[in-house]
Amino acid sequence: MQHLDLQVIERALHWANRGHHLWLCTVLATFGSSPREPGAMLVARQDGEHLGSLSGGCVEEDFLERLRQGEFSEPVQRVRYGGEGNAPGSGRVRLPCGGSLEVLVERLEPDAATLTHLEVMHATLLGRRALIRRVPLDGRGAHFVLAESPGLAILREEGIIGVRLGPALRLIIAGISPVSQACASFASTLGFEVIVCDPREEARRGFAVPGVEVQAVMPSTFIASGGCHAATAVVALTHDPRIDDLAMIEAVRTEAFYIGVMGSLQTSRQREVRLHRSGGLGPEQIARIHMPIGLGLGSKTPAEIALAVMADIVRVHRGRARHAL
Repeated sequence: MQHLDLQVIERALHWANRGHHLWLCTVLATFGSSPREPGAMLVARQDGEHLGSLSGGCVEEDFLERLRQGEFSEPVQRVRYGGEGNAPGSGRVRLPCGGSLEVLVERLEPDAATLTHLEVMHATLLGRRALIRRVPLDGRGAHFVLAESPGLAILREEGIIGVRLGPALRLIIAGISPVSQACASFASTLGFEVIVCDPREEARRGFAVPGVEVQAVMPSTFIASGGCHAATAVVALTHDPRIDDLAMIEAVRTEAFYIGVMGSLQTSRQREVRLHRSGGLGPEQIARIHMPIGLGLGSKTPAEIALAVMADIVRVHRGRARHAL
Protein backbone atom coordinates (compact mmCIF):
# COMPACT_ATOMS: atom_id res chain seq x y z
CA MET A 1 0.00 0.00 0.00
CA GLN A 2 1.09 3.59 -0.52
CA HIS A 3 1.39 6.21 2.19
CA LEU A 4 -1.46 8.09 0.47
CA ASP A 5 -3.79 5.19 1.34
CA LEU A 6 -2.80 5.52 4.99
CA GLN A 7 -3.66 9.22 4.81
CA VAL A 8 -7.02 8.32 3.23
CA ILE A 9 -7.96 6.10 6.17
CA GLU A 10 -6.76 8.69 8.68
CA ARG A 11 -8.98 11.29 7.00
CA ALA A 12 -11.90 8.83 6.96
CA LEU A 13 -11.50 8.29 10.72
CA HIS A 14 -11.38 12.04 11.27
CA TRP A 15 -14.61 12.60 9.33
CA ALA A 16 -16.45 9.61 10.79
CA ASN A 17 -15.62 10.78 14.31
CA ARG A 18 -17.31 14.06 13.43
CA GLY A 19 -20.49 12.41 12.20
CA HIS A 20 -19.99 12.58 8.41
CA HIS A 21 -21.28 9.92 6.03
CA LEU A 22 -18.39 8.58 3.97
CA TRP A 23 -17.92 7.02 0.57
CA LEU A 24 -14.85 4.78 0.48
CA CYS A 25 -13.71 3.96 -3.06
CA THR A 26 -11.25 1.18 -3.92
CA VAL A 27 -9.76 0.48 -7.35
CA LEU A 28 -10.63 -3.13 -8.20
CA ALA A 29 -9.10 -3.46 -11.65
CA THR A 30 -7.48 -1.40 -14.37
CA PHE A 31 -7.37 -2.16 -18.09
CA GLY A 32 -4.83 -0.24 -20.12
CA SER A 33 -2.68 2.56 -18.71
CA SER A 34 -3.51 3.79 -15.20
CA PRO A 35 -1.67 5.95 -12.65
CA ARG A 36 -3.19 3.98 -9.74
CA GLU A 37 -3.16 0.24 -9.15
CA PRO A 38 -5.72 -2.19 -7.73
CA GLY A 39 -6.23 -1.55 -4.02
CA ALA A 40 -5.73 2.23 -4.27
CA MET A 41 -8.28 4.22 -2.25
CA LEU A 42 -10.18 7.49 -2.12
CA VAL A 43 -12.54 8.74 0.59
CA ALA A 44 -15.16 11.43 0.02
CA ARG A 45 -17.99 13.28 1.71
CA GLN A 46 -21.18 14.19 -0.14
CA ASP A 47 -20.16 17.86 -0.27
CA GLY A 48 -17.18 16.91 -2.47
CA GLU A 49 -14.44 17.03 0.16
CA HIS A 50 -12.13 14.11 -0.56
CA LEU A 51 -8.66 12.67 -0.23
CA GLY A 52 -6.93 10.07 -2.35
CA SER A 53 -6.89 9.23 -6.02
CA LEU A 54 -8.43 6.72 -8.41
CA SER A 55 -7.21 7.79 -11.83
CA GLY A 56 -5.33 11.06 -11.55
CA GLY A 57 -8.27 13.38 -12.27
CA CYS A 58 -11.07 12.58 -14.70
CA VAL A 59 -12.67 9.69 -12.80
CA GLU A 60 -12.59 11.60 -9.51
CA GLU A 61 -14.33 14.61 -11.07
CA ASP A 62 -17.17 12.48 -12.43
CA PHE A 63 -17.57 10.49 -9.21
CA LEU A 64 -17.69 13.59 -6.99
CA GLU A 65 -20.20 15.33 -9.26
CA ARG A 66 -22.49 12.29 -9.20
CA LEU A 67 -22.06 12.04 -5.43
CA ARG A 68 -23.14 15.66 -4.96
CA GLN A 69 -26.21 14.88 -7.07
CA GLY A 70 -27.25 12.12 -4.66
CA GLU A 71 -26.04 9.01 -6.48
CA PHE A 72 -24.30 6.07 -4.76
CA SER A 73 -26.96 5.62 -2.08
CA GLU A 74 -26.50 1.83 -1.92
CA PRO A 75 -24.21 0.37 0.78
CA VAL A 76 -21.98 -1.25 -1.87
CA GLN A 77 -21.72 -0.63 -5.62
CA ARG A 78 -19.30 -1.49 -8.39
CA VAL A 79 -18.71 1.19 -11.01
CA ARG A 80 -16.83 0.86 -14.30
CA TYR A 81 -15.28 3.84 -16.05
CA GLY A 82 -14.10 3.80 -19.64
CA GLY A 83 -14.62 0.93 -22.06
CA GLU A 84 -18.07 0.73 -23.62
CA GLY A 85 -19.66 2.76 -20.83
CA ASN A 86 -23.12 1.20 -21.25
CA ALA A 87 -23.12 -1.39 -18.45
CA PRO A 88 -25.18 -0.76 -15.30
CA GLY A 89 -23.35 1.68 -13.06
CA SER A 90 -20.90 2.67 -15.78
CA GLY A 91 -19.27 6.04 -15.53
CA ARG A 92 -19.78 8.68 -18.18
CA VAL A 93 -16.06 9.25 -18.63
CA ARG A 94 -14.00 7.90 -21.50
CA LEU A 95 -10.45 7.57 -20.19
CA PRO A 96 -7.77 9.36 -22.25
CA CYS A 97 -5.65 6.19 -22.27
CA GLY A 98 -8.48 4.25 -23.89
CA GLY A 99 -8.57 1.79 -21.02
CA SER A 100 -11.11 1.21 -18.28
CA LEU A 101 -11.27 1.22 -14.51
CA GLU A 102 -13.46 -0.72 -12.08
CA VAL A 103 -14.13 0.84 -8.67
CA LEU A 104 -15.79 -0.48 -5.51
CA VAL A 105 -17.86 2.24 -3.80
CA GLU A 106 -18.92 1.73 -0.17
CA ARG A 107 -21.27 4.06 1.68
CA LEU A 108 -20.29 4.12 5.36
CA GLU A 109 -22.46 5.33 8.22
CA PRO A 110 -20.70 7.37 10.94
CA ASP A 111 -21.43 4.76 13.61
CA ALA A 112 -19.45 2.57 16.01
CA ALA A 113 -19.15 -0.28 13.50
CA THR A 114 -17.61 2.01 10.89
CA LEU A 115 -15.20 3.53 13.40
CA THR A 116 -14.05 0.09 14.53
CA HIS A 117 -13.62 -1.05 10.92
CA LEU A 118 -11.56 2.01 10.01
CA GLU A 119 -9.43 1.62 13.15
CA VAL A 120 -8.55 -1.93 12.08
CA MET A 121 -7.63 -0.69 8.59
CA HIS A 122 -5.49 2.07 10.10
CA ALA A 123 -3.67 -0.32 12.42
CA THR A 124 -3.04 -2.74 9.54
CA LEU A 125 -1.51 -0.02 7.36
CA LEU A 126 0.81 0.90 10.25
CA GLY A 127 1.49 -2.65 11.41
CA ARG A 128 3.30 -5.78 10.37
CA ARG A 129 0.66 -8.31 9.31
CA ALA A 130 -1.52 -8.21 6.23
CA LEU A 131 -5.29 -8.71 6.32
CA ILE A 132 -7.94 -9.39 3.70
CA ARG A 133 -10.94 -7.06 3.94
CA ARG A 134 -13.91 -9.12 2.69
CA VAL A 135 -16.71 -6.90 1.36
CA PRO A 136 -20.05 -8.66 0.61
CA LEU A 137 -21.67 -7.07 -2.45
CA ASP A 138 -25.10 -7.34 -0.85
CA GLY A 139 -24.12 -4.73 1.73
CA ARG A 140 -24.11 -7.00 4.79
CA GLY A 141 -20.96 -5.34 6.10
CA ALA A 142 -17.25 -5.97 5.57
CA HIS A 143 -15.06 -8.05 7.86
CA PHE A 144 -11.41 -9.08 8.09
CA VAL A 145 -9.52 -12.35 7.78
CA LEU A 146 -5.80 -12.94 8.11
CA ALA A 147 -3.82 -12.91 4.85
CA GLU A 148 -1.90 -16.18 4.92
CA SER A 149 0.68 -15.24 2.29
CA PRO A 150 1.54 -12.53 -0.26
CA GLY A 151 -0.85 -12.42 -3.19
CA LEU A 152 -3.13 -10.37 -5.38
CA ALA A 153 -4.39 -7.00 -4.17
CA ILE A 154 -7.97 -7.89 -5.13
CA LEU A 155 -9.61 -11.30 -4.62
CA ARG A 156 -13.01 -12.27 -6.01
CA GLU A 157 -15.47 -14.86 -4.72
CA GLU A 158 -19.16 -15.45 -5.30
CA GLY A 159 -20.77 -12.23 -4.05
CA ILE A 160 -17.66 -11.05 -2.18
CA ILE A 161 -14.73 -8.76 -3.00
CA GLY A 162 -11.52 -9.27 -1.02
CA VAL A 163 -9.16 -6.30 -0.66
CA ARG A 164 -5.67 -7.05 0.63
CA LEU A 165 -4.38 -4.59 3.22
CA GLY A 166 -0.78 -4.46 4.36
CA PRO A 167 1.74 -2.03 5.81
CA ALA A 168 2.12 1.20 3.86
CA LEU A 169 5.42 1.60 2.00
CA ARG A 170 8.03 3.17 4.28
CA LEU A 171 11.50 4.53 3.60
CA ILE A 172 13.94 5.04 6.46
CA ILE A 173 16.83 7.30 5.46
CA ALA A 174 19.86 6.92 7.73
CA GLY A 175 21.59 10.28 7.96
CA ILE A 176 21.17 13.60 6.21
CA SER A 177 23.17 14.54 3.12
CA PRO A 178 22.41 16.22 -0.23
CA VAL A 179 21.50 12.78 -1.58
CA SER A 180 19.18 12.22 1.40
CA GLN A 181 17.28 15.40 0.62
CA ALA A 182 16.71 14.44 -3.03
CA CYS A 183 15.89 10.83 -2.08
CA ALA A 184 13.31 11.95 0.50
CA SER A 185 11.64 14.17 -2.08
CA PHE A 186 11.51 11.42 -4.72
CA ALA A 187 10.23 8.84 -2.25
CA SER A 188 7.47 11.09 -0.95
CA THR A 189 6.29 11.66 -4.53
CA LEU A 190 6.30 7.89 -5.12
CA GLY A 191 3.94 7.32 -2.20
CA PHE A 192 6.35 6.27 0.54
CA GLU A 193 6.09 7.29 4.16
CA VAL A 194 9.54 8.83 4.66
CA ILE A 195 11.38 8.94 7.99
CA VAL A 196 14.81 10.58 8.18
CA CYS A 197 16.98 9.83 11.23
CA ASP A 198 20.02 11.89 12.17
CA PRO A 199 21.26 12.85 15.66
CA ARG A 200 23.32 15.79 14.33
CA GLU A 201 21.57 19.07 14.99
CA GLU A 202 23.57 20.95 12.36
CA ALA A 203 22.53 18.45 9.67
CA ARG A 204 18.86 18.57 10.65
CA ARG A 205 18.86 22.38 10.64
CA GLY A 206 19.26 22.57 6.86
CA PHE A 207 16.91 19.73 5.98
CA ALA A 208 13.41 20.54 4.76
CA VAL A 209 11.17 18.28 2.66
CA PRO A 210 7.39 18.73 3.03
CA GLY A 211 5.62 15.78 4.61
CA VAL A 212 8.83 14.02 5.67
CA GLU A 213 9.28 13.05 9.33
CA VAL A 214 12.65 13.82 10.92
CA GLN A 215 13.84 11.93 13.99
CA ALA A 216 16.70 13.34 16.10
CA VAL A 217 18.11 9.89 16.89
CA MET A 218 20.71 7.51 15.57
CA PRO A 219 19.17 5.56 12.67
CA SER A 220 20.28 2.30 14.27
CA THR A 221 18.35 3.18 17.43
CA PHE A 222 15.16 3.92 15.49
CA ILE A 223 15.49 0.71 13.45
CA ALA A 224 16.19 -1.41 16.53
CA SER A 225 13.14 0.03 18.30
CA GLY A 226 10.77 -1.54 15.74
CA GLY A 227 10.82 1.06 12.99
CA CYS A 228 10.89 -1.52 10.19
CA HIS A 229 8.21 -3.82 8.79
CA ALA A 230 8.05 -5.95 5.64
CA ALA A 231 7.18 -2.95 3.45
CA THR A 232 10.17 -0.89 4.62
CA ALA A 233 13.28 0.12 2.70
CA VAL A 234 16.35 1.30 4.62
CA VAL A 235 19.03 3.40 2.94
CA ALA A 236 22.20 4.92 4.39
CA LEU A 237 23.44 7.92 2.44
CA THR A 238 26.04 9.84 4.48
CA HIS A 239 29.47 8.26 3.80
CA ASP A 240 29.89 8.33 7.60
CA PRO A 241 30.58 4.78 8.87
CA ARG A 242 29.42 5.72 12.36
CA ILE A 243 25.93 6.26 10.96
CA ASP A 244 25.87 4.02 7.89
CA ASP A 245 27.47 0.87 9.30
CA LEU A 246 25.40 0.81 12.50
CA ALA A 247 22.22 1.30 10.45
CA MET A 248 23.13 -1.68 8.25
CA ILE A 249 23.90 -3.90 11.27
CA GLU A 250 20.42 -3.28 12.67
CA ALA A 251 18.57 -3.28 9.33
CA VAL A 252 19.60 -6.83 8.36
CA ARG A 253 17.92 -8.07 11.54
CA THR A 254 14.54 -6.78 10.35
CA GLU A 255 11.97 -7.72 7.69
CA ALA A 256 12.92 -4.74 5.47
CA PHE A 257 12.53 -5.64 1.79
CA TYR A 258 15.41 -3.37 0.68
CA ILE A 259 18.61 -2.43 2.52
CA GLY A 260 21.29 -0.34 0.84
CA VAL A 261 24.25 1.89 1.59
CA MET A 262 25.99 4.48 -0.59
CA GLY A 263 29.65 4.13 -1.58
CA SER A 264 32.01 3.14 -4.36
CA LEU A 265 33.01 -0.45 -5.10
CA GLN A 266 36.20 -0.02 -3.07
CA THR A 267 34.32 1.58 -0.16
CA SER A 268 31.75 -1.21 -0.30
CA ARG A 269 34.43 -3.90 -0.11
CA GLN A 270 35.97 -2.17 2.92
CA ARG A 271 32.54 -1.87 4.54
CA GLU A 272 31.84 -5.55 3.96
CA VAL A 273 35.01 -6.42 5.90
CA ARG A 274 34.04 -4.07 8.74
CA LEU A 275 30.50 -5.43 8.95
CA HIS A 276 31.86 -8.97 9.19
CA ARG A 277 34.71 -8.33 11.63
CA SER A 278 33.27 -5.59 13.83
CA GLY A 279 29.54 -6.00 13.25
CA GLY A 280 29.49 -9.77 13.43
CA LEU A 281 27.40 -10.14 10.28
CA GLY A 282 27.44 -13.40 8.39
CA PRO A 283 27.54 -13.89 4.60
CA GLU A 284 23.73 -14.20 4.28
CA GLN A 285 23.15 -10.97 6.20
CA ILE A 286 25.76 -9.07 4.20
CA ALA A 287 24.25 -10.42 0.96
CA ARG A 288 20.98 -8.62 1.84
CA ILE A 289 22.72 -5.24 1.61
CA HIS A 290 22.77 -3.47 -1.75
CA MET A 291 26.25 -1.96 -1.90
CA PRO A 292 26.95 0.01 -3.93
CA ILE A 293 23.36 1.13 -3.67
CA GLY A 294 21.05 1.80 -6.61
CA LEU A 295 20.96 1.08 -10.32
CA GLY A 296 24.09 1.64 -12.36
CA LEU A 297 22.97 4.77 -14.19
CA GLY A 298 26.34 6.52 -14.15
CA SER A 299 24.88 8.99 -11.64
CA LYS A 300 27.04 11.96 -10.61
CA THR A 301 24.84 14.59 -8.95
CA PRO A 302 22.90 14.08 -5.69
CA ALA A 303 19.61 14.08 -7.60
CA GLU A 304 20.89 11.48 -10.08
CA ILE A 305 22.14 9.26 -7.26
CA ALA A 306 18.79 9.57 -5.49
CA LEU A 307 17.01 8.65 -8.73
CA ALA A 308 19.18 5.52 -9.05
CA VAL A 309 18.44 4.59 -5.42
CA MET A 310 14.67 5.00 -5.69
CA ALA A 311 14.57 3.22 -9.07
CA ASP A 312 16.29 0.23 -7.51
CA ILE A 313 13.92 0.21 -4.54
CA VAL A 314 10.91 0.27 -6.86
CA ARG A 315 12.49 -2.51 -8.94
CA VAL A 316 12.83 -4.76 -5.88
CA HIS A 317 9.36 -3.85 -4.60
CA ARG A 318 7.86 -4.80 -7.97
CA GLY A 319 9.81 -8.06 -8.09
CA ARG A 320 11.86 -7.23 -11.20
CA ALA A 321 15.32 -8.72 -11.66
CA ARG A 322 18.11 -6.37 -12.74
CA HIS A 323 18.69 -8.33 -15.94
CA ALA A 324 15.00 -7.91 -16.84
CA LEU A 325 15.28 -4.12 -17.11
